[in-house]
Amino acid sequence: MTDQIALPFAWPADEDERDFIISDANQAAVRHLEHWSLWPVMATVLTGPRKSGRSLLGRIFANKTGGCFIDDAEEQDEERLFHAWNAAQADHKPLLLAADLPPARWRIKLPDLRSRLLATPVVEIEKPDDILALRLIEKLIQARGLIARPEVVRYVQVRIERSYIAIGRIVDALDEAALARRRPITLAVAREALATMGVTEDTYRLL
Repeated sequence: MTDQIALPFAWPADEDERDFIISDANQAAVRHLEHWSLWPVMATVLTGPRKSGRSLLGRIFANKTGGCFIDDAEEQDEERLFHAWNAAQADHKPLLLAADLPPARWRIKLPDLRSRLLATPVVEIEKPDDILALRLIEKLIQARGLIARPEVVRYVQVRIERSYIAIGRIVDALDEAALARRRPITLAVAREALATMGVTEDTYRLL
């Protein structure tokens, strides 16, 4: 299941929700955020790969709920996190922390912060599924003002690594190859872009 619709929160957001594509890879996280009033504590940790849209989702969530969003939480000052967590409980306004890993794998020095974070729900954005990868490639291509037929996008999608970073890299490569050839993204352009990432037809047959 993949969709590019408004996120299912009840309030308007300042940031354009259409930039976030909901799919099976992130739907569980979105639904958890939607029901923030039912959280056992007024905080959640959102994990997921880099470039997965977790920062965008966090900003949308904060705009809609009036809560607080802290990105790269595992790198932030522990006193800041401790006070933000306590304030969320006192004010009954949700705190969302985004991080690469769940708190159990952080190096937390403050015992009180560790106990609080270990009691905090964790939701994850997973690696992109096939449909999400396809939609993200399409979206990024369109954002660059490029043109690619659906079969070309599909040709690329089935040949790249299933990661958000790889999706960004292939669109960069497609952009460069199309600019060099001064033409839309054809199969020939796609093959050239894939080759810059070390993916050839022989490589693909081994995947």
